[in-house]
Amino acid sequence: MSFLDVLIIIIPAALYSAAPLIFTALGGVFSEKSGVVNIGLEGLMMFGAFTGIVSTLLLQDSLGAWAPWVSILIAAGVCAIFSLIHAVASITLKADQVVSGVALNFLAGGLSIFLIKKIFGKGQTDFIQSRIDKTSIPVLSDIPVIGKLFFSNVPVTSYLAILLAFVVWYIIYKTPFGLRLRSVGEHPMAADTMGIKVIRMRYVGVMLSGVLAGIGGAVYATSIATNFSAGTISGQGFLALAAMIFGKWHPIGAMGAALFFGLAQSLSITGAQIPVIQDIPTVILTIAPYVLTILALAGFVGRAEAPKALGTPYEKGKR
Repeated sequence: MSFLDVLIIIIPAALYSAAPLIFTALGGVFSEKSGVVNIGLEGLMMFGAFTGIVSTLLLQDSLGAWAPWVSILIAAGVCAIFSLIHAVASITLKADQVVSGVALNFLAGGLSIFLIKKIFGKGQTDFIQSRIDKTSIPVLSDIPVIGKLFFSNVPVTSYLAILLAFVVWYIIYKTPFGLRLRSVGEHPMAADTMGIKVIRMRYVGVMLSGVLAGIGGAVYATSIATNFSAGTISGQGFLALAAMIFGKWHPIGAMGAALFFGLAQSLSITGAQIPVIQDIPTVILTIAPYVLTILALAGFVGRAEAPKALGTPYEKGKR
């Protein structure tokens, strides 16, 4: 097997695995740029996966191939509402944001499993028939070398996730909305004196994180898992959170880190086809993304600067 053959296996699989992480990490960027820590990305992603699968099962007979796409939009809306639990607790009630996020994770896990047992009478859903499949981009997939590496056997959601990273970068750094969002995360009192509604902007940031984490969970469920159980989302939300931190709270950096972690995740799937890697025990390849996460954060997080008011509840008139 040539080096090019190895890349043809690894790169599409990395793009495939990275898409849910990119969506969720971008959601984390919105929340934390506004000054609200969101440990609850795991729970939001889990509830998005649950909603995506259940919606697809209900809609696939009538909508066919469109069912998972509509389900992703439904998951985005449901998780935007679900994220209000974290927003109310951490912004309005000024609870500890880390504790609130952890509580959201537990609530999402418990509620989704409870609803599955009530709806399906067992610990997991049925498998969906309509899923988001891998595809090859016409014309682009015919380009020598590059076509097979980047435009063949990759789901559309991967391209949408990468495109969205640049859209989010433009929104945060090139628009008045982005300036207001960053200002409430850096200097909320100064923003308040300029007439910016700090509380409102932070609510918007948290709800956008719910929208994108819900999309991330639904994309994972409808393109990779194809059903939902307690173990469907098992650490992907935390990987997305790590990608956001590793990317220094920057949309493009978060995307790059998510691609890196997606590559690590894909090795557990594609490793059996690659010389040398196929001799590594599967369990080591499975835990590799989490080990790399620890090493990456240990090596780089100290150099990253979080928004100055991150994790600090805003009290009007109080320095």
